[in-house]
Amino acid sequence: MSKTRFAIVGCGSIGKRHIAVLDAEPKAEIVAICDKDEDAARAQSELYDDLPFFTDYATMLAEIEADVINVVTPHHLHAEMAIQAMNAGFDTLVEKPMALSTEDCEKMNAASESTGKQLWIVKQNRHNVPVKLAKDAIDKGMLGQLFMVKCDILWNRYQGYYDDSPWRGNKELEGGALFTQASHFIDLLIWWCGDVLEAKGHAETQNHSIETEDSGAAILKFKSGAIGSLVWTTCVYNKNYEGSITIIGEKGTIKIGGKYLNKIEFWEVEGYPLPEGIEFSDKPNAYGKYQGTSSNHDKVVKALIAHLHKDGNETVDGFEGMKSITAIEHIYNATKHA
Repeated sequence: MSKTRFAIVGCGSIGKRHIAVLDAEPKAEIVAICDKDEDAARAQSELYDDLPFFTDYATMLAEIEADVINVVTPHHLHAEMAIQAMNAGFDTLVEKPMALSTEDCEKMNAASESTGKQLWIVKQNRHNVPVKLAKDAIDKGMLGQLFMVKCDILWNRYQGYYDDSPWRGNKELEGGALFTQASHFIDLLIWWCGDVLEAKGHAETQNHSIETEDSGAAILKFKSGAIGSLVWTTCVYNKNYEGSITIIGEKGTIKIGGKYLNKIEFWEVEGYPLPEGIEFSDKPNAYGKYQGTSSNHDKVVKALIAHLHKDGNETVDGFEGMKSITAIEHIYNATKHA
C-alpha cells in the first residue's frame, strides 16, 4: 500500500505536533510544509531531514503532489485556507476549531461538496480511552435516558501565552476561550447528548489583558433532553487543575476527569461494569509552559488513512465538526461576551 502524502500549513505549536505525528506514522509521508515565517518553516525543515518548505501557501498548493493538506494555522485562517486546498484538488484536515462561525463552516462544507474533496476536522479527544468507553455505554443504551451532563474546564493560561502570539486573545482572530480551550469538550457533549438547542450564561474577562473572555458559565439544553452545565476558565492559579465531564443517566453515572479527560473517576452503570485491565494511555499535549488536551493526533491520522483506504470510519467530517461551532455561537450569544 502506498503512503498517504501530507502537506502541512502552519509550523506553530500545534503544527509541530502534526509534523511529528506524521513523521512517526509508517503509512504517511510529508511532502511539504508551509509557514509565512521563513525561520519557523526552515527550523522544522531542518529538524526533519530538509523537508521541502514554502512561505507562500498558494505556491505550495500549485507545486506539490499530495493527498491531504493539514490546515494548522490561527483560527481565523481555517475556513479560507481549507477552501483553497479543496479548490486546488486536495482532501483537507483542519485543526480545531473548524472555523469561527457557522457561516464559514457552511462555506467549507459547500466547497467539499462542489469539489468532491473530503473535509475532516481534528477531534482527537474522541479517541481518549475513557471517552470511547462512555460513548459505547451511551450508544448501547446502558445509561438509559440522559438527564444531565456537567463539564468543567479549569485551566491555567499565563499572560505570556497571549502576549507571545499576535492572535490569541483577539476576538476577531481567535474567537475566545470556547473556541480554543473548550471546543473539544463541547464536541463531546454534542456527540453524547445531541445538538445544543438552548443556552443561558455569563462570561467575562477576569484575569488577563485580552479582548476575549477568560471565564464563563452556561446552562445548556440538548436535543436528547439532557440539561448541561459548562464552566470554563483560564484563570486557575499556576497550572491546569481539571478538565472533566460527568454524565448522569437514568441507569448510571460516569465521571471522566483528570486534567485532560484521561481518567475514569467514577463509573456506576447498571449491568455494565467498567472492564478490567484498561490501559489509560492518553497524555496531554505539552507546549512549553502550558499543556493542552490529551494528544491523540496519531489516532486521528491513523483513522484518516484507514478511511481513505476504505478500512473503517472514525473520522469527523465538516458537517459533524460544524455542530460544535454552532453550539459555541449559541453560548456566546447568550452571554454578555457575545
